[in-house]
Amino acid sequence: MDEGKSMGAVARELDLTASAVGLWVRQARAERTKGKSGLMKEEREELTRLRQENRELRMERDILKKASALFAKYQQ
Repeated sequence: MDEGKSMGAVARELDLTASAVGLWVRQARAERTKGKSGLMKEEREELTRLRQENRELRMERDILKKASALFAKYQQ
């Protein structure tokens, strides 16, 4: 356990079975170590979303650069 308590002690504090707490601990550990990144599910989802947004912003920036250059060319 993160605070150094045994699963049995946590189970007693929360009025749960030790097997239920053990299952939650195993799920949490699996969630934390899934993939090589060690990121939690929510963090992986956010990273994926941010990467997609970053790609879109770069494309928009590149389009604006080209449009700007084209506009400047026709203004001369």
